[in-house]
Amino acid sequence: MTISLRPYSDEDWPDVLALWIETWTLARPDIDFAARAPWLANLFADSAARGAHIVVAEDSEGLIGFVLYEPARKWLEQIAVHPRALGSGAAQKLIRHAKQACPEGFSLDVNADNFRALAFYHGEGFERVGVGVNPLSGLPILSLRWTPDTRAR
Repeated sequence: MTISLRPYSDEDWPDVLALWIETWTLARPDIDFAARAPWLANLFADSAARGAHIVVAEDSEGLIGFVLYEPARKWLEQIAVHPRALGSGAAQKLIRHAKQACPEGFSLDVNADNFRALAFYHGEGFERVGVGVNPLSGLPILSLRWTPDTRAR
């Protein structure tokens, strides 16, 4: 599978929204993510106004993932990969793109019970730096941080 990255465009919105809903519904079937579509639309608009970067991943069948990060805040807001592309390397390609754009490091929050995501982030060199509560769901979250390994330089 050949995966390419490109900047997000407004024409991508329907596919990004559908991917986000399907991906998160698979991870958390107890939450109605379709009802949260306005929240995601606002997040995209507000993040873009703050200078966020949104990059999409595609394969021969179409959009398979996206990442939204804010270099100025050193913050990764969202990353999602379509269920059909899990294990394809799309998530690694998206996170490595964010790492290149934020070479001094960045942070993110992840649901504490999202074990697949936690394993992925651990494999990508993220470390736990805090705990909290998701303001939308009330679920426990972990704060993670990726900092480049300066010893390797």
